[in-house]
Amino acid sequence: MTLWLLWQAFGFVYNTVAQPINKATRITVIWVVPKVMDEESLPEWFQVTQAEIAEARANRPEIRENVSDAAVRLTLRREYLQKFWREHPYLNLTGLFIAIMLIYLAGVLLGNIVGKSLYSRVERLITRIPGFKQVYPHVKQVVDMVIGEKKMAFSKVVVVEYPKNGIWTVGFLTGNSLRQIDEFAGDRVVSVFIPTSPTPFTGFTINMPRSKVQEISMTIEEALRFVITAGVLAPGDMPSEEDPAMTELARQAKARPSDETEA
Repeated sequence: MTLWLLWQAFGFVYNTVAQPINKATRITVIWVVPKVMDEESLPEWFQVTQAEIAEARANRPEIRENVSDAAVRLTLRREYLQKFWREHPYLNLTGLFIAIMLIYLAGVLLGNIVGKSLYSRVERLITRIPGFKQVYPHVKQVVDMVIGEKKMAFSKVVVVEYPKNGIWTVGFLTGNSLRQIDEFAGDRVVSVFIPTSPTPFTGFTINMPRSKVQEISMTIEEALRFVITAGVLAPGDMPSEEDPAMTELARQAKARPSDETEA
């Protein structure tokens, strides 16, 4: 299944990104090479003789008599290049290589002063659009909190019994809750961000007593991967059924009265 998904992803990238770049590369070669190299210096497979032009006029109805020799030569060179391309399949990797280089250069551009200035201008433009300006700052804050350079990351990965007892949900401990909630609960209450699959940033926040929030041995990245893939990609070192902490949680859940579980 994984290999099939990787193959489909490769096919999508190749057909939608690499192939158009390959086509643009061939067009560039056809137009640029004859301008920078004289006819004698061209590769043999790229040269078009007057005899070949005359043969094309005689045997190909689509090439009319009023078509110039330059246009016929361009058509034949395009066909020769396509034939040469098919005979050398490794040339199809040209598009992928160029795409990777463009992505890398774009990353370098966005990482320097010019890129940061351009990014800031685009960001200011987005914040002026009605609707986006109310949502974008809050979404950006959540993203920065998780993967940004600022020291705003979630402190711990936890599990809580939510939305009811017996159902364990992975969440992120974000900090202490409101003081008024502590007073209402008569206990120390913390805020837990509950991510949703497959877009964890569209989750929500709940407030629970600290005593009911259990920490687990999982990094932020592992937890995000677990949520995004709906549990398909679980970290190899996540607690097993034999782990003492999880065993104790299971024992406590089973020990609760049945009416509490149904609550």
